[in-house]
Amino acid sequence: MPKQFENSDVNAANGERKSAEGLTRRQLVVGGAAVAGLTTAIASGTAQANTQKPPGPASTINPNGRFAGKVVLITGATSGIGEGTAYAFAREGAKVFFCGRRENLGRQVEARIKGFGGESTYMQADVRREEDVKAFVDGCVQKYGRLDIAFNNAGIVNPNLAKLHEQSAADFLDTLNTNTTGVFYSLKHEIPHMLRQRGGCIVNTASVSGHRGFTEIGPYSVSKHALLGLTKVASLEYAKDNIRITSISPGGVDTPMLRRVREQRGMSFEEGSKAIPIGRTNTVEEMARAVMFLASDDATAFHGSLVDVTSGILD
Repeated sequence: MPKQFENSDVNAANGERKSAEGLTRRQLVVGGAAVAGLTTAIASGTAQANTQKPPGPASTINPNGRFAGKVVLITGATSGIGEGTAYAFAREGAKVFFCGRRENLGRQVEARIKGFGGESTYMQADVRREEDVKAFVDGCVQKYGRLDIAFNNAGIVNPNLAKLHEQSAADFLDTLNTNTTGVFYSLKHEIPHMLRQRGGCIVNTASVSGHRGFTEIGPYSVSKHALLGLTKVASLEYAKDNIRITSISPGGVDTPMLRRVREQRGMSFEEGSKAIPIGRTNTVEEMARAVMFLASDDATAFHGSLVDVTSGILD
């Protein structure tokens, strides 16, 4: 039993009478609305979701959802985390403007969102090119009139698993140009719009590899370490301008990129999942929910936060 709960009966004996839900008067008073919400959840039997069977994506759109009327820009949303997050925001009423290099996939994602009643626009862009990024961000504002939330998600892992002395300079630079310089370009062109409208929220996709070194994916790890630094600097520079800038650091997430890396390492998808403390690989929907939390009004104190979404890999 965790230590913080071991002495609950002792506390009650010392004059902290427990409520029917097992919480002391002090806990109820100090916790305020949060505790009230918790007690309601306890009473209804839904206080704790099953981490082994996480909820899937919403099945219907809510035009009056949490992000109704908000304009959300996403880079790299033609697959993986970006794609799943585009669906999630659209189902909560947001207008989603997204990019990716592969036009055929982009059009498919756009069609799926419109198919369930969401608002979405795809624009082909390569985040390695500043002119593409500028056109993409400006295109979003021209179409929808503003930019409320940006999810800078586009990223790649080096195509060949190899030690540093075996990495090609071209692959190394391409990884940095996509994962780090691409986010710099995005910030550079997103922030002026948010300054004009006096506020906004930006979430960058980092990685567990930005906190630890992993063999044979050196360029990727280096790029994500740099991205965390970029997030910290940007958050400090614009905190007083009502622009919140944070990052998520996913661990293993069920995406085509992760499946390819595991295959290259000679392991099955299931074998790779066993190394994760909860015993399974995270879903893109779980990452989408983390992004949506950071983009919501519930996260107003999150500035420069490097949020670990690794299911225990970073302990």
